[in-house]
Amino acid sequence: MAITYTSGEQVEVYRFSIPATVLIPLTAVFLQAWLPLRFPFFSIFDLPLLVTIGFATARRSPLAGLLTGGLIGILQDALTHQPIGLYGISKTVVGFGASSLGIKLDVENAGARFLLTIFFYVVHEVVYFMIARGLIGLRMAWSWPHEFLSCVANALLGVLIFMLLDRVKQRT
Repeated sequence: MAITYTSGEQVEVYRFSIPATVLIPLTAVFLQAWLPLRFPFFSIFDLPLLVTIGFATARRSPLAGLLTGGLIGILQDALTHQPIGLYGISKTVVGFGASSLGIKLDVENAGARFLLTIFFYVVHEVVYFMIARGLIGLRMAWSWPHEFLSCVANALLGVLIFMLLDRVKQRT
């Protein structure tokens, strides 16, 4: 499960078809809004975050990762009761970071994807928490056991989602 450094010539950049680019994030945001209402345990997962990480690491373009994360985050914000921009900002940071890191590291194996998802889940939660508490003044509590469980659960689900995304990505 070693993460290896790759040179710029070795990096494969992928793209997604227009239907996949639109439908996969829309489905993830819809499921994120609907499933926790029917199955409360599902609120531990963040499908839009996993899709953002998957798209960003496959495309390996910081601009594309930034835009993907921002659009998915704003769409997710629109379906929550929170102020618009919380998910938008945090997923923008994750999209940019994941695509930038995808350029430098081999993120094609399951171990690297697992570790990458853990790292960016923590980044997402810290950015979200800091913006919500510091800039907006929302009262939120940080729960280490809940965050740890969410982190590991999202990383495991992320590996499965990335394998599914591998089936629809196209080599450029």
